[in-house]
Amino acid sequence: MHLPSSIDFTLHLADDCLIMSQRLSEWTGHGPALEQDIALTNIALDMLGQARLFYQYAATQINELRLKADYVPKASYPVDEDDLAYHRMEHQIKSHLLAELPNGDWGQTILKVFFFSVYKKSLCDQLLTGNDAQLAAIAEKSLKEIRYHIKWSSDWVRRLGDGTVESHERMKAALDYLWPFTGELFEQTAWMPAEINHEAIRKYWTESAGNILQEATLHLPQGSSFQTGGLKGIHTEHMGYILAEMQYLQRVYPGNEW
Repeated sequence: MHLPSSIDFTLHLADDCLIMSQRLSEWTGHGPALEQDIALTNIALDMLGQARLFYQYAATQINELRLKADYVPKASYPVDEDDLAYHRMEHQIKSHLLAELPNGDWGQTILKVFFFSVYKKSLCDQLLTGNDAQLAAIAEKSLKEIRYHIKWSSDWVRRLGDGTVESHERMKAALDYLWPFTGELFEQTAWMPAEINHEAIRKYWTESAGNILQEATLHLPQGSSFQTGGLKGIHTEHMGYILAEMQYLQRVYPGNEW
């Protein structure tokens, strides 16, 4: 079934949060210190909670559309958040490539959280004044969490970037690895609302990230060759492994509930 652009956009927002959450949850029990292990686990749970809200809203829209247009057999109605998270294939996931990248070391994970959170803040700021009241409500709730994510991750970026010789070199390596995947954050697609100003997001992100990196004695690379494809369902080799682990139980035991 071809979905309206508004539903595709909602699924994109959900997919971004879900894949980031799944990646960050891999750190649970493996953080460098108990306090930071718990902090990152809580961030993963925040993103999972945001994903659920977006999936629930997408499911509501899909079910209303199916009832109205009678697109599908009654056996597949209604869908819910679990269906959208656990029963969509790799090519149907519309998350940014940045979200699916391996965690790497602590510095690489921290920098990815920072880059993603700064982007999400600018996007949610725009959703607050958008035409979709439900997305605005989810954005308002999410922003309370995103502001903490930025503060926590930016503190670590400064600490590691302007720390020891080794921590600085690790952050520089993380920056070089992640940078080619950041340009996709500002990519426009046919299913994104026209009201989203991607140039404003790019400007905010570049200024905010640049300021923190400067304080961390790091600098944004000048290269402009970026990896894209995630928004079209064309992912890196990592996505298949993520979905295989995350979706296994629901695919083996459909409809299973805790």
